Amino acid sequence: MSSGIVIAIIVVVVLIVLAVGVWMAVRRRHLRERFGPEYERAVEAGDSRTAAERDLRAREQRHDDLDLKPLPSSARQQYAQEWNSVQEHFVDRPQEAVGEADQLVTRLMKERGYPTEGYEQQVKDLSVEHGRTLEHYRAAHEVNARAGGQQTTTEELRGAMVHYRALFDDLLTNGDRPGQQRA
Repeated sequence: MSSGIVIAIIVVVVLIVLAVGVWMAVRRRHLRERFGPEYERAVEAGDSRTAAERDLRAREQRHDDLDLKPLPSSARQQYAQEWNSVQEHFVDRPQEAVGEADQLVTRLMKERGYPTEGYEQQVKDLSVEHGRTLEHYRAAHEVNARAGGQQTTTEELRGAMVHYRALFDDLLTNGDRPGQQRA
């Protein structure tokens, strides 16, 4: 084999390796931008970066298959009124209000088209469009889970309400992405 052919083969291999590297970097950047802090959480929790990215792409695929819909203005107003009512209940019954907030957020998710069959799946489904508020949901859910056993302080319950509110607001505005119009 001539040295010209060997050089040509090496150049082709290098170009292929570079193209694959660029392609992987673009995919990684897309996942980081789409999932926000959830990207790093998935990488830290996963066996490897590749496995975490595979999981995040599977979440995207499942999310794309969901029949998500924006809320009509009247429904958004109704949910906002219900949220105000839950907040008013907090003054006299903080523990119950946190439970009501959880139920309201779950109802809102369901009306938007998110499956609500289990907390872990809810988190995965929400992570695609609501990754930046997902930590709020996790924190609120954890406090709500402990609230049933009287293991929470009023300050923790107040914090849970604030956390639920962050996800509630994000869902209520239809999770608009930049450039999308609100209904």
